[in-house]
This record gives sequence, C-alpha cells and structure tokens, in this order.
Amino acid sequence: MSRQAPSPTVPVALPSADDIRAAHARIADQIQNTPCLHSRTLSAIAGCELYLKFENLQFTASFKERGAANRLMTLDPGAATHGVIAVSAGNHAQGVAYHARRLGIAATIVMPSFTPAGKVENTRRLGAEVVLTGDNFAQARSAMEALAVERSLTIVHPYDDAAIIAGQGTIGLEMLEAQPSLDTLVIAVGGGGLISGIAIAARALRPDIEIIGVQVAGFTGAYRAWRAAGHEQAPEAPLDAGGPTLAEGIAVDAPGRLNEAAIGALIDHMTIVREPDIERAMVMLLDVEKTVVEGAGAAGLAAVLVDPQRYRGKRVGLVLCGGNVDMLTLADVTLRQLARENRLARLSLAAPDSPGSLARIARTVGGEGANIEEVSHQRAFTDLPARQVRIEITISIRGTEHLERVVSALRAEGFDTAVNRPR
Repeated sequence: MSRQAPSPTVPVALPSADDIRAAHARIADQIQNTPCLHSRTLSAIAGCELYLKFENLQFTASFKERGAANRLMTLDPGAATHGVIAVSAGNHAQGVAYHARRLGIAATIVMPSFTPAGKVENTRRLGAEVVLTGDNFAQARSAMEALAVERSLTIVHPYDDAAIIAGQGTIGLEMLEAQPSLDTLVIAVGGGGLISGIAIAARALRPDIEIIGVQVAGFTGAYRAWRAAGHEQAPEAPLDAGGPTLAEGIAVDAPGRLNEAAIGALIDHMTIVREPDIERAMVMLLDVEKTVVEGAGAAGLAAVLVDPQRYRGKRVGLVLCGGNVDMLTLADVTLRQLARENRLARLSLAAPDSPGSLARIARTVGGEGANIEEVSHQRAFTDLPARQVRIEITISIRGTEHLERVVSALRAEGFDTAVNRPR
C-alpha cells in the first residue's frame, strides 16, 4: 500500500527530521546505539519477521535517556547554570539525573510520596536532589511547577517538548539504518514523545512505512485522540478505568499537546492490549531472548501476538523501550504465565487423613515425570468429612497433555483431583 507524505498540517513546533538528525549527532557519544536484531524464534511464533530494538540496554535501562540528553545539551547557558527540574517516578527521572550529572547541571526530581524506595535511591545515586511530595502524580506535578518558579529552574518535560521528541526520534533513524527493509514499526504510547519522534524520523526516510501505536487498557487517551483526528472507523476505546498496570511507563491519561497532533497525522493504526497480553510478552522475551523488559517495553510484542493476521509476513520493528521492572514483580509475572501455559499447575485433592496418603500422591506424580514444588494441607476450612483432608500441590509439568496424564493417574489411584485454573 502506498502512502502520502506526512500531512503539512503537523505543527511546526514539532521537531523536523533535520532536528532529529542533529539530535542524533549531538547525543551520539552519550547514549548507546542499541542493537536492532532479528529474532528467529519470536518470528516463528508470531508469523512475521520481528526485529527488536534493545533500548533496555541503555545505562539507565530506558530510551528516556535520549530525550533527556538532547534537552539538557540544548539548554542556554543561563538555564544550565540555574539547574533543571522534572517530575517523574521512573525512567524519565533517572535519565534526567544521569545526564544532568554528566553535564554538570544541578537536577531536582520531584517524586510522588508513594514512589518505591528503590527508585528514589537510584535517582539520588545518579546525582539528583529528590523531593518526595504529593499523594498522587497531579499533586507532585503541581509541587514541581511551584518549585520551578521559586528556584528559577527549567522544567524538563517527559514528553511534550520538541527537544525531548527529537531525542526519542533518534531511535527511528537507528532502526532504519540497521534494518532498512522494515515494513512496520510498532511503538508503545503513553505521553506520545517516543512514537512522535520515531514517526517523524521514519516518515522522512520511508514515507510508506506503517506505524502502529500501542496503548494499555485503562490508559487510552492517545487512542481516542488518534480516532478523533480522522480515524472514526476504528472502534471506540472503553472508558479509562486507570488503576494499577504493569505498563506503568505508558500509564498516561492523555498525550502531550505536540504529540497529539503528531499521532493524529502520522500514525496508521492504534492497538489496545490488556494486562495478560503484557505478562505473556514479558515472559516470552525473558524466555526466548533472555532479556528483561518492563511492561511498557513488552507492549509492542503484545500487540503483535494479539493480532497476528495484521502482521502476517511483514518485517516488523519493535522497541523494547525499557527494562526497569521490580524483581519480585517479574517473578510473580513469570509464575502466572507459567501457570497459564500449563508449565506449572496447582491441583486440589481429597485424600484420606491417614499415614501414607501424601507418599502415594508423591509416588504417583513422580511416576508420571512431574515434580512437586509445593504442598499444603487443609483440615479446618473444607467441607470434606472429618477423616479426609484437602491437599493442594503445585507441580511443574511440560504442558497440557502432561498435566492431563498426571491428573488421570491421581484419579486412578482414588484421589478426587481438580485443577485450579489461572485466569
């Protein structure tokens, strides 16, 4: 399908492709030109040729470094002398802190009071002054704006800033330099700085390239803005519920003003993915590519996996935009996905409350080549007769057929066995 050149109605306040090229030259020595590699295994699973841009390999494990570096390196001398301020509970905070210290610029980061201690300490370790305030992000942002006025600090916005957008757009230049035959780019969207910059850069090099944005259910402001900009044929997005999400890096209520215009003019399609889709993609990247990504970093792969027909046979570029995920969260996500894939299973058995019952269960499970990971007994909170006990076991197995064999063997031994299915 041929495509017209980018719409001339895109505001001039957005960076141009030349601005993005200049940003790339400016920050080249300060950020990693991360690999953009073909994944044979994921390509076979998805039915298309997948190429992964490993932005989780940046020093602070996120693409946010690019925009932060470009914004800080283009400050006028007076602003640099006074210092900068940003509000963030995550990747933007660390990107600003790291590059401000490298450039000798004082940085203040305002974080909501509920920010996990690890993120606070990481930001301080990178040289920034951290101010914890506000019971929510809106309160923290208001405090940041007041502090900026009080101290004459320059605000470094996480996404609605031309220099930030230009810095993020350097990813598009690198992807098409490494893999010039890509047909489609699939990009996570929160505030929109990443997809706007990449779209401007990619359209300048390849006007016909397809660009698809991905949002997480509950935070679909960019999707609705894109639909309202002339894509009414797309389904209406459900009303946002907000709430916790693994993809916290794209949990933004609405795109920035500049980015809203770019998304409406330059993006071909938008997809909404859900929490289980993101969990599956995170675990698949860990299992197949041996790389750790956060929820937002897995959103592109999640979009491909939920709509394989759209991508069938195409050469698709994905940005693994960040890898900052809490290890306990990653462990929980991994176990949940293993359960969905029947590589872990939890069985509930009714057994005689007598010596030898547990040993019989263990022998039966082991005889089928499965391994018991965890055992619990329940006597009080059950409707079984008093001489019976509810035994729950977690077993590691090799898939659905293996699970069925284990369950059949237990039932043949006289144990009333049920599988606790994950949702």
